[in-house]
Amino acid sequence: MPWPPDLARLLTLRVWHAMWLQRVDTKIAALQEREAEQEHGQKNRPQEPDWIVELGIGKGRPPTEVHVGGCYAAGNRRRPVPRNEARRLLTSGVRACTHCKPDAQLRVLDGERRSGW
Repeated sequence: MPWPPDLARLLTLRVWHAMWLQRVDTKIAALQEREAEQEHGQKNRPQEPDWIVELGIGKGRPPTEVHVGGCYAAGNRRRPVPRNEARRLLTSGVRACTHCKPDAQLRVLDGERRSGW
């Protein structure tokens, strides 16, 4: 013989399910908000520069290394430079990054660096 319906237990179950649904809805809303913020941040992020010069420490902060924009090996002390400035720095003796190889991309040959072309 089946149990008779117990109104008090059914109402309690209904409240518990409503609480769980509210928790799930809150979590869904938070995740949707987070995704929207990430999407907004990526759309409004400034474009990476094509070339980066890494700066040294001390007076005048001399350039120490040239990188392709977005190189993971570039340090925190850096500034974007245009293509002709990156090429000029490489030909004047500033070191090229060994990871991203800006000298190869800018087609700066070893002879050009030595002669100061």
